[in-house]
Amino acid sequence: MDVRLHARNTQLDERFRKMAEEKIGHASRFFESVHKVDVELSEEANPRRQHERFRVELTSSVAGHLLRIETAADTAEAALDLSLDRFNNKLKRLKERLIDRTRHKPTDDAQFEGSGEVEDSEVVRVKQFVMKPMTVTEASLHMELLGHDFFFFLNQSNDHQSVLYRRRDGKLGLIEPA
Repeated sequence: MDVRLHARNTQLDERFRKMAEEKIGHASRFFESVHKVDVELSEEANPRRQHERFRVELTSSVAGHLLRIETAADTAEAALDLSLDRFNNKLKRLKERLIDRTRHKPTDDAQFEGSGEVEDSEVVRVKQFVMKPMTVTEASLHMELLGHDFFFFLNQSNDHQSVLYRRRDGKLGLIEPA
C-alpha cells in the first residue's frame, strides 16, 4: 500500500512515519483495493485550541468512493489513532453497504438512477420556507439566531440564491452560483 505523508507547520519524524504506515496497512483487511492513502499532518499554534493542536486528514479512493477523514487531538499520535479508527469504521460500513447492495435486488426506483443503484441515504425531513431578499449581514444574523452553521437565503444584491456558512477558523464563507 502506498502511504503518502505530508506535513504543514510541523516536521514529520521517522517514528511517526513508520507508525502511520504500519497502522494504515492494517486497513487493507476490509478492502483489497485500498492502494493509496494520503495523510496530512498539520499543527495549529492557536493557544485556545491546545487540545486540538494536531490535525490529521486521511484521504483515499476505495471502490470508486472517496473517503476523507479529519480529526484533531493534542498529540500527533492521538490524532492519527482517531483518524484511523474513523477510517476503519467508514471502510467497514462501505463494505457492508456494497455487500448489501449486491444481495438485494434493485427496487423499482433504481430505473431512474443513472448508475442503476439506489443510495442508502434517505431524506427524513423536508423544510420549505418563503425566501425574502436579504443582505449578507442579515443572513449572518439569522444564522446566528438559529444556531446553525449555514444559512440558505436570497441575496438582495444579485437576486441569486446563496449559502452563508461558518468556516473552521470561525469566519464566514459565501457560496454563490456563477
